[in-house]
Amino acid sequence: MQIYLPIAEMSVNVFVIFGLGGAVGFLSGVFGVGGGFLMTPLLMFLGVPPAVAVGTGANQIVASSVSGVIAHTRRGNVDFRMGGMLLVGGLIGSTAGVWLFAVLQETGQIDLAISLSYVVFLGAVGGLMLVESVQAMVRSQRKGATPRGNAGRHTWIHGLPFKMRFRKSKLYISALLPVAVGIFVGVLTAIMGVGGGFVMVPAMIYLLGMPTQVVVGTSLFQIIFVTANTTFLQATINQTVDVVLAVILLLGAVVGAQAGARVGTNLKGEQLRVLLAALVLGVCLKLANDLVATPDDVFTLISEVG
Repeated sequence: MQIYLPIAEMSVNVFVIFGLGGAVGFLSGVFGVGGGFLMTPLLMFLGVPPAVAVGTGANQIVASSVSGVIAHTRRGNVDFRMGGMLLVGGLIGSTAGVWLFAVLQETGQIDLAISLSYVVFLGAVGGLMLVESVQAMVRSQRKGATPRGNAGRHTWIHGLPFKMRFRKSKLYISALLPVAVGIFVGVLTAIMGVGGGFVMVPAMIYLLGMPTQVVVGTSLFQIIFVTANTTFLQATINQTVDVVLAVILLLGAVVGAQAGARVGTNLKGEQLRVLLAALVLGVCLKLANDLVATPDDVFTLISEVG
């Protein structure tokens, strides 16, 4: 069944969009990511203009994240204090990012900026996560026991000022770290239409030293408010949020996130990171190929002289 999208100015199949929302919602529940890193490229693959895919994708992430947080809260996997610090930075970063998005849109460079951002960040994060996770799994098999997480590990980072105690994560670190991570992810949320989980999750595990299972729920918690702020600003400033498309994606995401949370709880930390890394790299390769591949329809502009 076809339905017309007023902002995207195109017709799409309702069931395809609903299924897309459900699949991304499922991934949100499993990995603790908003799913925008997958949603936005998939919408672009379906022909949705990149600017609309970014604005609308951020809106859909709110629904899947709320559903996922509810499920993880019931299991005690959310550090609300850490989430609050990440949220402070996220609101600052997302507001600045929407302003930057508007500037790029005015100069006509937004489509290229979106695609390049995905290739660079997905490639870097996915590659690092895959290497580390495989090494952790190999060590685990050799020793015959599950390796310890990063919680409790102390580096120069933990010597920064303004320390706070995060009991749920068993950490005593500077509040500047989660705020800085939040600012960076907030900018990505606005420019790429993502919840930032593909950057947030690795940063919380490897930089902050949080336990993987707590990371998932906490990441989703801050994603709710950062993406809601981004969606509001994108709709009012850039007019790139397609409500019809967002509602269909939202309905599918809520259903998928609940199922994903149940599956994610049964997987080990290393398994979660390997699967997420493989998914991130797959999307990265597809986008990179689209950037360099020769289009099916080649247009030549010939200027007449005289």
